[in-house]
Amino acid sequence: MDLLESVLRRAIVAGTPLLLGTLGEVIAERSGVMNLGVEGMLAMGAVSAFIATFATGSPWIGLLVAILVGAVAAFLHAVVTVTLQSNQVVSGLALTMLGLGASGLWGKPYIGTPLQVKMSPVRIPFLSDIPVVGDVLFYHDAFFYLAVPLGIAAWFIMKHTRWGIIMRSAGENPRAAESQGINVNFVRYVCVVIGGAFAGMAGANLSIAYSKSWIEGMTAGRGWIIIGLTIFALWKPGRAFVGAFLFGGIFVLQYLLQPLGIPPNFLAMLPYLATLGVLVVGGIGRGKRKMSAPAALGEVFRRGER
Repeated sequence: MDLLESVLRRAIVAGTPLLLGTLGEVIAERSGVMNLGVEGMLAMGAVSAFIATFATGSPWIGLLVAILVGAVAAFLHAVVTVTLQSNQVVSGLALTMLGLGASGLWGKPYIGTPLQVKMSPVRIPFLSDIPVVGDVLFYHDAFFYLAVPLGIAAWFIMKHTRWGIIMRSAGENPRAAESQGINVNFVRYVCVVIGGAFAGMAGANLSIAYSKSWIEGMTAGRGWIIIGLTIFALWKPGRAFVGAFLFGGIFVLQYLLQPLGIPPNFLAMLPYLATLGVLVVGGIGRGKRKMSAPAALGEVFRRGER
């Protein structure tokens, strides 16, 4: 039982940055903008959070800085894709390369430097004393306690509010939305920037909660896994919870299988093999509509065009 509790708790810890990143990507793509720059935004969020926390001694300031950096990076992507109407795939890939390069440059002086403070787990009084589920659900750092209500809020707003309808309209049929007086470009800007803020928060999780150090490449492809999870979740915040914590469990599985003599390189491939599996299974025999992808995802929208 203790082993099961430990595995479940570690799966939630490993899945929390994936959940934050996936929620952000779901919001951005629901408005019709594909952002393949998640890996770069994660890296910039991680290094900026580490530097700010190291300089100020406050992980909360580090988190705020990471959110701002992620939002600014996403704003650049929005300028290129929404205003300048450039190819979304190319812009996203460029953002990934920019983010990885910038984070490596900014973080070079801090490699090997440990943080004196970090976001430590907090026990929720009374709830953490519940057998089995107490330690699993109610003994985590602030990122988990932020991710859950943010995910619930994203689901509620997207499904039950006027703004959610507007957001989905911008991604499904932007021309019809425009005919109803909706500023599609503004909606897409807001959603992309919010998505970047979530990615920055996910990056901060890696450097000031998951570990207490900055290492170049610490995102380890999680941005690409997040893009796969967005498809796995069918662009729905509720399913993002399942996918994120399932893949968190796959990360934990690497360490559980090591004592069995399985080659470490193979174990390191498990999360990425699982991601490929999700994309292959989801794509076999299914069109974009059947997979529930927004109809206008990745398409350039020009105001006034019919």
